[in-house]
Amino acid sequence: MATIKDVARLAGVSFTTVSHVLNETRPVSPEARQRVLSAVEELAYVPSALARSLKSKVTGSIGLIIPNNTNPYFSELARGIEDFCYGAGYSVILCNSDDDADKQNDYLQVLLTKRCDGLIIATLTQTDHALLGRLKIPTVLLDRAPKELKIDLVSTDNVQGGRLAAQHLLALRRRRLACIAGPRGLALSDERVGGFRDSVEQQGAQLAPAAVLHADFTSIGGYRAAMQLLQAQPAPDAIFCCNDLMAIGVLRAAGELGIPVPEALSVVGFDDIELAQFVHPPLTTVAQNTRQLGNLTAQCLLERIADPKRPIRRETVAPQLQVRGSTAPLLK
Repeated sequence: MATIKDVARLAGVSFTTVSHVLNETRPVSPEARQRVLSAVEELAYVPSALARSLKSKVTGSIGLIIPNNTNPYFSELARGIEDFCYGAGYSVILCNSDDDADKQNDYLQVLLTKRCDGLIIATLTQTDHALLGRLKIPTVLLDRAPKELKIDLVSTDNVQGGRLAAQHLLALRRRRLACIAGPRGLALSDERVGGFRDSVEQQGAQLAPAAVLHADFTSIGGYRAAMQLLQAQPAPDAIFCCNDLMAIGVLRAAGELGIPVPEALSVVGFDDIELAQFVHPPLTTVAQNTRQLGNLTAQCLLERIADPKRPIRRETVAPQLQVRGSTAPLLK
């Protein structure tokens, strides 16, 4: 790669003159300016972004860590963040942690060495809290954050989302309710299950311990859990899943077992990924507005970058129930 000294040598000027031309930091004679620009074009010289950032202390980049880039929810969320940042003149460096705490911490260190102007960490895994507390860089957490950390947070009201799912199923006269939760110990999953359980119990029903199974947030995870639930006696007449991918796995299991959806089994997911409306039957789900979440998270970070001393923000976005063909009243 050509260097600034190569440009200066070809143009017959000092490298400081080249710098003044490229950065417009000092007037340069038209003749010298033209020689520099011609040399830049001939050598295909690209100024060093790192060198510029060291001087300006601004890189124009945002680091984003997500737990699973194969999950459409996080892909759609990342798109919302990227669109907002791009419109504000920032580029986004995307890292996928695979829900691995060590990998997440490694990427965190990488992004710090890249001198990003800010960080967004989605669905925080078991990260070193002391490390997060020592960060000298604007940071926003998405989905969840330890209460003791004074860091901006944008999240969905997961408890209310679980309540919406239960209220809908109970209104359809479903009474043998089951739930497929996410991995054990995952706060947002526990909140969704908690809201679901609370609404069920408020209606005088019970959610038996055996009616709540844990799985990873994948279609195969939902499929395996559903096969266990649907082959039990008595089988549930409704299943709430803590994300849409698991609910799609439930639809597959019900189809293989000959259980008609929604006639004999109502299924509700959580997220409202784009795929949810194209499965058969279309999936009823607790909708998170991923574009709104992404935009709000990016906006929160850019405000933090502009004013590092502003008060900590904790923003909660209300979910909405999106009713489709996977739920229906119980047949008489």
